[in-house]
Order: sequence, then C-alpha cells, then structure tokens
Amino acid sequence: MTEADVKERAFAMPLTSPAFPPGPYRFVDREFLIITYQTDPDALAEVIPAPLEMTDPIVKFEFIRMPDSTGFGSYTESGQVIPVSFRGERGGYVHAMFLDDGSPIAGGRELWGFPKKLASPEIRIEKDTIGGVLRYGPVPIAVATMGYKHRALAHDPILASLSAPNFLLKIIPHVDGTARICELVRYFCEDITVKGAWEGPAGLELFHHALAPVAALPVLKVISGVHIMTDLTLGLGTVVHDYLAE
Repeated sequence: MTEADVKERAFAMPLTSPAFPPGPYRFVDREFLIITYQTDPDALAEVIPAPLEMTDPIVKFEFIRMPDSTGFGSYTESGQVIPVSFRGERGGYVHAMFLDDGSPIAGGRELWGFPKKLASPEIRIEKDTIGGVLRYGPVPIAVATMGYKHRALAHDPILASLSAPNFLLKIIPHVDGTARICELVRYFCEDITVKGAWEGPAGLELFHHALAPVAALPVLKVISGVHIMTDLTLGLGTVVHDYLAE
C-alpha cells in the first residue's frame, strides 16, 4: 500500500475496515422521550464550556430509540442536553451520551465530538406508560416515565425544536497525551419529518455513579415530558470555536 493509497482511504479507523461508513446518516422512525427538568444553576455553570453561556437552569434528559439508521444499524442512546446560547444563537449543548452500539460510539466521537460512552439505555412501553431506563454496567443511573400519548402536540414547535443548532466539545488527544484537537462544533438535524408528538405527566430519577455522573445535575423539578416520532438526517458539523488557536 502506497502513501497515496493511505491518503485516499483514510476516512476512519481502522484503515482497512472502518468502524463506520461515510454519511449521510439518515434515521427512520427515530423515537424521542425527553424529560425537561430544573436543576442547580451553580452545578450547571460548572459543566458548560465557554464561550457557551447558560440561558436557564434547565436540562433535557433524553432517551432516543433508533431502529433504522444508515451505517449504524439499530440502537438506543440516552443523555443530557443543556439549553445554551452561543454569541446570541440559542441551541443545545450535548453534555453526556450513553449508548449500546460500538459503531455510532466511534463515529459520534471521531466525526462530531459527541461525548459517547458505552452503556445500556432502553425505551419501553408498559401498558399506559412509556419509560426509559439507563444502566451503566448493571447499575441503573436514570429512570424516566411519562403517561403514554396523553395530549398531542402541535407540529411546528416540535419541528422548530428539532431544527435548532446543537453544540459539542470535540476533544482528540495527541500521541503524547496532550490535546491535538479541542473545538466547539455546531451541527443541525436536517430533512426532518415529524410523524407525531405527545406530552403527558412525567417523572425522572437520577442516581450517582462515579463514571457516569448524570446525577451531578440534580432534578429539582420536572417541567415536562415529550414523546416524539420522526425521520431525520444527522448533518455533519462545523467548527465554530478552536480553543487551541488562541
């Protein structure tokens, strides 16, 4: 294999059998369970990286079921998204993500900078309740519940929420252990079809874990629960701030 061959084939690791294929990445029948809650503003300020700014002491705890995703297959993920502002533009900062499939863990971290770790999230409908359970190893660290399809939600506000920008802190180390890449990345969901959205009474419990500290942003008050069914494409990102350039 020549050097030119390496350059031509170098998309992702490993070179001869990448952990994920090139995009675009389309998701069909993507299902969200989102519990929005109020948290401690001081704790929230500790985890939002500048130049992002806190807007409200709010966290969205998300469970997402993806049964049909290009290149990544079928998997479930869960995590915390924080409403933020970047130079006057409102969006969401993806603070933590946990999922059960190696390919989107590698792709998410290497391409966009998603903070993905291996865990066992699950969404289930039990009679009149839709619920989510997140386990890190055998230990449950988050339990969410919501009344199933109590009230339909209007299409346009849901589409607007899914179309808002999202921000990631992408970190890739150098071979000496220092940061080779440290960037703030912005991405959008694209070509969105909202198939349905509902709200209902909701609950959320978080539990402390040394390696999955979701409970470091404690639940002070549950604000809302939303259940969404959609198709969408996960757009590639753009670098909006390079920490190492300063």
